[in-house]
Amino acid sequence: MPNPNTEPIASAGLDLELARQVLRIEAAAIEDLLERVDQQFVAAVEHLDACTGRVIVTGMGKSGIISRKIAATLTSTGTPAFFLHPAEAVHGDLGVIQRGDLVVALSHTGETNEILRLLETIKRVGAKVVCLTGAPDSTLAQAADVTLDCQVRVEACPMNLVPTASTTATLAMGDALAMTLLVKKDFREDDFAGLHPGGGIGKRLLRVDRLMRKGADLPTVNPETPMDEVAREISAKRLGMTCVTDAAVRLTGVITDGDLRRCLADEPNLLKQVAADVMTTDPHTITPSTLAAQALQIMEAHRITSLVVVDEGKELQGVIHLHDLWRTELF
Repeated sequence: MPNPNTEPIASAGLDLELARQVLRIEAAAIEDLLERVDQQFVAAVEHLDACTGRVIVTGMGKSGIISRKIAATLTSTGTPAFFLHPAEAVHGDLGVIQRGDLVVALSHTGETNEILRLLETIKRVGAKVVCLTGAPDSTLAQAADVTLDCQVRVEACPMNLVPTASTTATLAMGDALAMTLLVKKDFREDDFAGLHPGGGIGKRLLRVDRLMRKGADLPTVNPETPMDEVAREISAKRLGMTCVTDAAVRLTGVITDGDLRRCLADEPNLLKQVAADVMTTDPHTITPSTLAAQALQIMEAHRITSLVVVDEGKELQGVIHLHDLWRTELF
């Protein structure tokens, strides 16, 4: 009779080893793709980049799920794409495929009937086909303009039946296409921010011009402002600092409440001085296009609570305070 105290431990050990084996197989499947990133891959990227229509991603079953993810990744990185269900396509949705479009077709066997039935229409309207398949000699692969080989040695399923390693490899190849295309299109953080205004990503990619204090909320004095007025401006605007600007509103320096405390300790006649006598003339500054997350990093690195925002000509645009970043929940 099995010992009830040892059986769960043995079972847990088998479970852990099986899980590790699945991960090893799927990792190896992705590793095997490295040698297949060749001129066919380059051609696929060029077709995607040159596409004047829409990118349409299609696949059945598990490949359909991977297709949706690839379409979503392309769309979020500057290449508009959408998923087309191949079974629904042959029942009335084929009209969405037009000349100038590019169809990215996923089929591990390359013989998925629902996808093969799309080929006649795709060719007739003049759309291009890039296929991701585990069977480079299949019907789909031979009909495609570009074929990317995503075959795997074995599925991670113990029965070698459930699509696991093959879907992981296909997803990874799709990610490689999207990221290479992103760089080719010179898609930058600002572009990404424009497509992701909500959620955690959107908060990290907010530009400081969306958050900074400006106008009447902006503390400013000129170099000849007496120090008693400087102190009142710092107190009134409640940012713990004030900007010092010239007649052309160019930044010439900043004064913080810390500067005031230090000067009071060393200069008993502080109130007889003017802003130019006390200001720091080389403060840390950023531009309006700086990301909020970058502003936070600068503040943390220099242990400061405010950053002055200026344009290329040093003209004052605003001030971003640590509290403004707290409100975006960047921490």
